[in-house]
Amino acid sequence: MEIKGLAKTTLLDYPGHVAATLFVGGCQFKCPFCHNGSLVTKAGQLPNIPLEEVYSFLEKRRGVLDGVCITGGEPTCQPDLRELLYDIKSMGYLVKLDTNGYDPGQLDQIFKEGLVDYVAMDIKNSQSKYAKTVGRTDFDITRIKLSVDLIRESGLDYEFRTTIVRELHSIDDMVEIAEWLKGCQAYYLQSYVASEDVIMPVFSSYSKLELQAIQAMMQDYIPKVFLRGIE
Repeated sequence: MEIKGLAKTTLLDYPGHVAATLFVGGCQFKCPFCHNGSLVTKAGQLPNIPLEEVYSFLEKRRGVLDGVCITGGEPTCQPDLRELLYDIKSMGYLVKLDTNGYDPGQLDQIFKEGLVDYVAMDIKNSQSKYAKTVGRTDFDITRIKLSVDLIRESGLDYEFRTTIVRELHSIDDMVEIAEWLKGCQAYYLQSYVASEDVIMPVFSSYSKLELQAIQAMMQDYIPKVFLRGIE
């Protein structure tokens, strides 16, 4: 298990809960605006945190933390992800999984085994612009559509979310996303924020007023649309 980072306490990553966050390495995508770029492009060069160290920390924090968020990179790239989720659940923690949705087979298995309590799936863009946005030429949108359907039908708490970038996401794209996800449980618009770890530091964000206008438009399709990362 390639665990590259551990945030010991967060109030932001798991809505409504005090949680720890585990960061894993690797990803099937190479989104140019990714803010955890080193976990995608340099994962093999980053040191691993031993599982024993992670489990020891979680044992000591029982009763203090509510849950654990697994993020990345992309957790479903890890072949032993289900074992990790099982061990964390066995300690009595709630588990939130962040995913790009490109491995619906593994998500289906995880759901059937009851290994997660909350799922957050990134919706990278409208279906017609997905491949460009994730930096792949050999891209299968069917996988993404299947994961969306699996999550919506899972009975779990979930959210879909899009990190919106001025240069990549047009208003028409956002309308397409809203139509695609119509009636979903919750959708978050996340403002792009530049950082030193962005894969391609050439992008910019929409203004707060622009994001609020996009939010209002999308609420015609999805009642619960929220803004995240807005100052």
